[in-house]
Amino acid sequence: MILKVLLIIGVIGIIYFMFIKKKPSIASQKKASKKEMPKANDMVECASCGIYVEINEAILSDAKYYCSNECLNTKD
Repeated sequence: MILKVLLIIGVIGIIYFMFIKKKPSIASQKKASKKEMPKANDMVECASCGIYVEINEAILSDAKYYCSNECLNTKD
């Protein structure tokens, strides 16, 4: 009787670890470790005036985004 109960618990445990409990995949670990790059249509804030502009139209200078050359020239 006890042997049957232990056998059933063992089978349930094996099924749980094989099918139900998911291990984190290698691809998801790599994706989480990489810094997400901004997409072309993402909006960023101008470091000078605070206006949001698309990242592909923004000017990048000293790791800050600017909406125009005027804001770039008046930076702090």
